[in-house]
Amino acid sequence: MSGFLFNDVIFGPVRSRRLGLSLGINLLPLHSKYCSFNCIYCECGWTPPNQADHPEFPSRAEVRFFLEQRLQQLVVENYLPDALTYAGNGEPTLHPEFAAIVDDTLGLRNKFAPDAKVTVLSNSSMIHVPSIFQALQKLDHNILKLDAGSEKMFNLINNPVTPVQFAGLIENLKLFRGNLMIQSMFLRGNFKGQTVDNTTKEEVDAWIGHLVEINPKLVMIYPIARATPVHNLEKIDLQELEEIGVKAQQAGIKVQVYQ
Repeated sequence: MSGFLFNDVIFGPVRSRRLGLSLGINLLPLHSKYCSFNCIYCECGWTPPNQADHPEFPSRAEVRFFLEQRLQQLVVENYLPDALTYAGNGEPTLHPEFAAIVDDTLGLRNKFAPDAKVTVLSNSSMIHVPSIFQALQKLDHNILKLDAGSEKMFNLINNPVTPVQFAGLIENLKLFRGNLMIQSMFLRGNFKGQTVDNTTKEEVDAWIGHLVEINPKLVMIYPIARATPVHNLEKIDLQELEEIGVKAQQAGIKVQVYQ
C-alpha cells in the first residue's frame, strides 16, 4: 500500500505548505485508513475494500485528553502552532462525535493557543449532514475539497467508496454562503484504463464555474507532493498551476498556488 498512516491521535506540529506550523488531530483509526473516498493521489494509500462496520475511532475523551496534554507541552516549550488541524488517516468528519470534538478543540485552543486557527481538511462528503455542516461553520479554516469540474472526472480522481452525486455536492458547498475555503489538487495520468486530467480547458472552465457559484474565501491550488497509490500520476508544474490560478482570479476568485 502506497503512502503512510498516522499512528497517534495528536501528531506534530509539522510544517505545512498551506497552514504554517500545524498540530495534527487524527480522528480516524490508528492502524488503517477510514474514508468515504478512494482518491487516486491519497498519501494514505487505498481505502480498504471492506471497511470495518465498527471502526475503532479514538473517543471524544481521548482526543480531548491527548490534545490538552500536547498543548500544555507546547506552551512550556514556547512552540505554539499556527493551526490545529483535523487531518490524518482518512475523512475526519466521519467521526461520530465530530461536532462535539470541534467544541472541545475550540475551548482548548482558546485556553492554550488563542492565535491558532482551528482547521479541517475535508473531502466534502459529509457536509449534507446537519450536525457536520453546523460544526464546520464554527471553524476558522473550513477547507473543503473540489478537484474536478465534471462528474466523470470527480469519479475518476476522488473515486467515492459509496456513490456521491456530484451536482448535489456542489449544491451543498453553495449552502456555506462563502464561509469556506476550497482545496483543489491538479494532476494527469491514467486510472482503470481511462485518462485522468483535470487541467484541460473544459475541466478548468467547469471547475471555475462551480467556484463562482460557491464563492469561497480562498481557493488553494496544489500539485502532488508525496507518493500516490496510482503510480503513473504526473505532478503539474508551478507555471501551469499559476495559469489555472490566473483564470480563476479573472473570474473573481481569490487563489493561492502551492508547489
